[in-house]
Amino acid sequence: MTMLAEIKARLAKTTPFQLLPRTTWSGQRPTYDDAKPSLIHSALRRSQRRPSGNWYAFAASDTIGKRPISATVGGVELVAWRGTDGSLAVGSAACPHLGADLSTGTVECGTLICPWHGLRFDGGRTWSWRPYPAHDDGVLAWVRLDAIGGETPTEAPILPRRPDGPRLSAVTRLVGTCEPSDVIANRLDPWHGAWFHPYSFTRLDVLSAPAADDDLPEDADRFLVAVTFRIGRLGVPVIAEFTTPEPRTITMRIIDGEGAGSVVETHATPLGPDRDGVPRTAVIEAVIAHSDRPGFAHALRGAPMITPFMRYAATRLWRDDLAYAERLYRQRSRA
Repeated sequence: MTMLAEIKARLAKTTPFQLLPRTTWSGQRPTYDDAKPSLIHSALRRSQRRPSGNWYAFAASDTIGKRPISATVGGVELVAWRGTDGSLAVGSAACPHLGADLSTGTVECGTLICPWHGLRFDGGRTWSWRPYPAHDDGVLAWVRLDAIGGETPTEAPILPRRPDGPRLSAVTRLVGTCEPSDVIANRLDPWHGAWFHPYSFTRLDVLSAPAADDDLPEDADRFLVAVTFRIGRLGVPVIAEFTTPEPRTITMRIIDGEGAGSVVETHATPLGPDRDGVPRTAVIEAVIAHSDRPGFAHALRGAPMITPFMRYAATRLWRDDLAYAERLYRQRSRA
């Protein structure tokens, strides 16, 4: 083994980064022949038939603390807060007394106090006010709205599998003028990654894609992608799979390479129409990172400094992708 090869072998054990060769954006292999519309549309139709149990992700868990927060799902205004034991309470933001906005209230000892006349809510039934079923998975907060979902309800959200062991998580939220299916369709097209996001991805190759078959079994319904995450001239090569566990969620899971087991969950939550009757959708993306490298312990200790960069990267990607999802919606609505 030459000295250079030996150095490279040692570096591979200590760092996940590789020095990327200089390439031009236009010099990439075109992917339009592979990104067949029929294949993407078929994958979207399959995803939309999966049950959701009427659950909607609406906020990052760590944004709900000592103060109540407001949220809107499907045109329903919500208030969320925590009880004395840290449990999540979610219900209508309209006070049953005279309609005050409960999200502007105060929480004392786990009880929400209405700011207009002091009516107190302990998370149980108060007058005609009833809580909605809620779930906190440690990363995201969920609410079940049976009247909006219209499906058979489930006890808990249909969650993707997350990494075991130590992990680092960051949640990003953006809003676009489109429908949830436009967000999911965007991610069911992995071929656009290195073309549309060259600042984040390079050397992207879709190793396998599901057939354009509306009756494909769920265990065969996945995209397998080899891709290198780019940080300037440095790159981290991985193999990832894309799956849709429910109609408003698409998951990218690293199955080989640095951070195997890490996931990026993209949840598309309908907010309801704007004043012009145009649908709005919140993209709530949770990046849950894991690594078996000993140095990952340092990353956990440095979480307050690292997670803002994780959110920045996700925001940059989705600012671009939402513009594309909004275009898909406009084209469809004009047809």
